[in-house]
Formats: sequence, C-alpha cells, structure tokens
Amino acid sequence: MVTRRGAWHVHFMSDDRPHAIFAPRLRRLRRARAARRPDAERFLNARVMDDVVDRLETTQRRFDNALFVGADGFTTRLTAAADVGRIVHVDPEPARLAGAPAPLRVAAEEDAWPFARRFHLIVSILTLHGANDLVGALTQMRRSLVPDGFFVAALFGEETLSALRAALFAAESAAFGGASPRVAPFAAVRDLGGAMQRAGFALPVVDLDTVRVRYDNPLRLFADLRAMGETSFLASRGRPLTRAIIADAAARLAANPDGVRFDVIYLTGWAPAESQPQPLRPGSGKVSLADALRVDVDGSVGDGDGPDGGGGGDGTGKT
Repeated sequence: MVTRRGAWHVHFMSDDRPHAIFAPRLRRLRRARAARRPDAERFLNARVMDDVVDRLETTQRRFDNALFVGADGFTTRLTAAADVGRIVHVDPEPARLAGAPAPLRVAAEEDAWPFARRFHLIVSILTLHGANDLVGALTQMRRSLVPDGFFVAALFGEETLSALRAALFAAESAAFGGASPRVAPFAAVRDLGGAMQRAGFALPVVDLDTVRVRYDNPLRLFADLRAMGETSFLASRGRPLTRAIIADAAARLAANPDGVRFDVIYLTGWAPAESQPQPLRPGSGKVSLADALRVDVDGSVGDGDGPDGGGGGDGTGKT
C-alpha cells in the first residue's frame, strides 16, 4: 500500500474510426494537459520505470538502439547496468516529449507505427492500454525489433480503478437512474498473454503487480489521474459529471477500506530469432514416455525392486 532541440515526426490517427473504444484526439488533449504540470508527482510512472530497469539489468544484454514510449523524463532513472545506448523517445502527444533528453523525439500513436526494423529494445510505459488495436500495436512493435530484440511494456490491467468505476456508477445511478461509461475497460492477464502470442513474440511472459493506494482525500485520486493524463478518453461519452456526483463518488471511495487498486501488467517478449530455443515438432521425440518412466506397456514396473524401486521383483511385476 502506498499511503530540445530535436527531430519531430507526427503520425496521428483520426477519431472517426469505426468501433473505436478510445478517442485519440481526446487522449492527446489529456496528455498535453498533464505535460503542462511537469512538477506533478507521478508515483506510478516512477514505480513502473524502476521495475523496467530491474528487468533490463537481469537480461545482461547491451541495447545499442532503444525506443521508449511514454517514458517522458523517467529515462533518467536508467542505470549503467541496464546498458541502454541511444534512445528514441515516442509519445502520442508532442508536448510530452519536450523534456526528453535524447535528441530524437517522435510523436506517434501505437497503432500508427512509423518505425522500421532497427531497435534492440522497445519499452512502453503505461500507454498500450489506450490503443484501439492492441494486437496490431504489439505486432508493429515486434516488427520494429531486430531479431532477438527485447520488448517490455507496462499497462493497466483488468481490476485497475475498479473501486472508482463502482463509485461513479452508484453515484450517477442514484442521481439519474442510469450511468454512462466512465472508466476504460482494461484487459485481463490471460487476454494479454494471447495478444502477445498473436503478435508473434517469442518466449512471451505476462505478470502482474497490484498496487493499492489509500487516499486521505479521495479527490486526490482525480488529481493523480490528471497528472498522468489518464482521465477518461473514451470515444463514447455520456453526460458531463456534476460536482454533486463527483462528491458522492468521493464519499463512496472514502468508505472503501481497500483503497484504490491499480493492476500494472508487464509484458515481455523477444523478436523471433534462429538462435532462440525452439520447441520440438510433435512426434519428433526419440524416447517413448514408457521408456522414460521405466514402465512396461502392460502398466507394470520394469527393472524395479519393489513399489518404490527398492526390493524384490523380476521385472514382470511378479513377486
């Protein structure tokens, strides 16, 4: 519980795509507003970056060319042991790149990816949950890695802000007899594992870090979400929230003893390469399971000395 210079290339997608869950333009506005408060504390971003650094250190690889998405100035937390060389900084909103220390900055959305295969490392910090086509975004990132390049991403998972979702639903339902979507849907761990496989990553791993935050003043949660650029950017938006509904939801949050939950899901994987371990083809085994277990076809134990492998028996199961 936790109580400028640079080259700019812009690749934006329109908000009029059919069946889009998120509105890219509204998402950029949210992130631009957050960029105007560079001094705001973003404890989750810092926590995630530190976790990513730990993962890079344990790989014991040199990453000459790296691409960081949504990292802002948090790449200053990289250590020498992480062994990251040249960094390209990417964000959906150009204003979020102003503080990036590297000379090359690219404004682009995850599902409008402009990069060719050139990177040894791609890191995404709390952005992929806002992609309208997650599998497509993962696929494009994988294609931007050189063979045996490393990918690591952190994104919000299924139970993130579940208490806020419930509080807003109850408050709005009490006021109007119904509620509009207020909190984005987040993917489950199992779904993200399938997405990594569909995107073509080798050796994919998905794991979960659950963070619970207790706020003395629940309104501070809304300030934290604004600082991260994570207030709602759903394409389908209902009636504006009134102060009375926000106050009611805040009171309901204050009464929740478990605090506010953030599920941070980490995705790691590698671009396929011939040097990586490969699974054997079905039927290519040279030793039968019966031989491996030293069991005769009729189910009796062969060459044993008893039921525990120690004492009489002639190999036929007879005594």
